[in-house]
Amino acid sequence: MIHFESVTKDFGTRTAVDQVSFTIDKPHMVGIIGRSGAGKSTLLRMINRLTPATSGRIIFNGEDILSLKGAMMRRWQRDCAMVFQQFNLVPRLDVVTNVMLGRLNAQSTLKSMFNIFSADDVNTALAALDRLGIVQEATKRAEELSGGQQQRVAIARALMQDPHMVLADEPIASLDPMNAKIVMDALREIHERDNKVVICNLHTLDTARNYCDRVIGMRDGKVVFDGEPELLTTDVAREIYGADESFNEAATSTAIDTPDASVRKTDPAGAMTPAAAAVV
Repeated sequence: MIHFESVTKDFGTRTAVDQVSFTIDKPHMVGIIGRSGAGKSTLLRMINRLTPATSGRIIFNGEDILSLKGAMMRRWQRDCAMVFQQFNLVPRLDVVTNVMLGRLNAQSTLKSMFNIFSADDVNTALAALDRLGIVQEATKRAEELSGGQQQRVAIARALMQDPHMVLADEPIASLDPMNAKIVMDALREIHERDNKVVICNLHTLDTARNYCDRVIGMRDGKVVFDGEPELLTTDVAREIYGADESFNEAATSTAIDTPDASVRKTDPAGAMTPAAAAVV
């Protein structure tokens, strides 16, 4: 589905992403891990075209997305939704309007200028909020919500784009463990129910193991691990993080408890897990 060919990003004399190549050939939830400065966020921002690449190609359905310009690039940014660590909501707008902003790339210029949305847009936004378990907050201003609720609004906004894939850049870094679990359950549910690729930058090893089908480890801009979460041993983690024998992965944990594989699964009807449907 998406193929990376020697993707590189230089900032002056510093190489943030260094000749990265890998392929995601079917819908997976992929976790990218590594210490701060490893190049994780830069890689995601290049996928979404928020940051230009220095060289290389990213091929999606036969098209090099790094070469897209103008309307074609904006269409790709609609098809490749981004969820940020700091939510990027408009604080004084109500929740449902923040969600509908996900449709701006699909609107005419005139409608975009005046935030004109149809009844169908409103209903779609409310359905997305209901799916995330926060439809009852639709009329509140975004700034009135907790951090976990705001991140779920941001995910609902991403769903509003009806994207091919969802990118999440450290979506739980600023959340407490309970809200972190709710947000990760929501991302996993999107992958399973909608059969979408979800690529998620993560700091914590337990989260990568519990939620991801595949884990990519980055160090100094390079991919140093690419495999199933079961292969992410403590020794491998030391290599990814550039740590010595004193490295204790428990220090990276955000877990409230140790969930088994069933925690991240949806029921046959595609309903969210109880934790993801809770209001926090």
